[in-house]
Amino acid sequence: MILDTTAGIATLVAMTKDEAQAVLEEGGCRISSQQRLPNDTGWQIRLDGGGIVNIYDSGKFNVQGKGREAIDALFGKAAADSGGAAAVTAGKAAKGRNVFVVYGHDKRAREGLENMLRRWQINPLILEQLPSEGQTIIEKLERVQGLADFAVVLATPDDEGHRAGHADEKKFRARQNVVLELGMLLQVVGRRKVAVLLNTDEDMERPSDIQGLLYIPFRDDVAEASIPLAKELNAVGIKINLDHL
Repeated sequence: MILDTTAGIATLVAMTKDEAQAVLEEGGCRISSQQRLPNDTGWQIRLDGGGIVNIYDSGKFNVQGKGREAIDALFGKAAADSGGAAAVTAGKAAKGRNVFVVYGHDKRAREGLENMLRRWQINPLILEQLPSEGQTIIEKLERVQGLADFAVVLATPDDEGHRAGHADEKKFRARQNVVLELGMLLQVVGRRKVAVLLNTDEDMERPSDIQGLLYIPFRDDVAEASIPLAKELNAVGIKINLDHL
């Protein structure tokens, strides 16, 4: 297990499948099934009571389904036993600190954003890491309305395009799925709670001309957007200590 104790609280931020299984069994949970996630990024452990624990090959994990608070408490106790802290937050950020992340093919930018949010004690919701439960991508996004407190869209130069017959206007574009998900998030989360991190290292067009949509530019590293993004999160009540950026 890997703990984060920077805030004086032992927080479980990474664990293996075997460690998760041991915590659940020692806590009296009955495991009904274990299987690889559909996208082959980790394991999903399902419990008899309807609880779900997803453990990713990166070591990160999340808890979903029925009885989530009780399961979180088990992982919290494991963190306390390992870190000696009195108070524990297990596997997720505090309520009101969930941020949905939309991304294209730039894995480095996505991982940089995800790590930055976790340093801020924010829980990034990554589409591919959410269990499918037979849902389409659109149905997954519809669930975000009840889960996400903010959304960050990574617009990176993954595609190229231009008007028909105007090859001289060719520019880099975000992938079509990114533009689609941006539009849906504007509906389910609200324009005020959506920020687009726009990579300006290339001749990149904006994925939308919606008036008032927040664009935060960066060139070489997504960390360049940290201060303006933190200010926007603070503005909607997700508090970030700017002195610690």
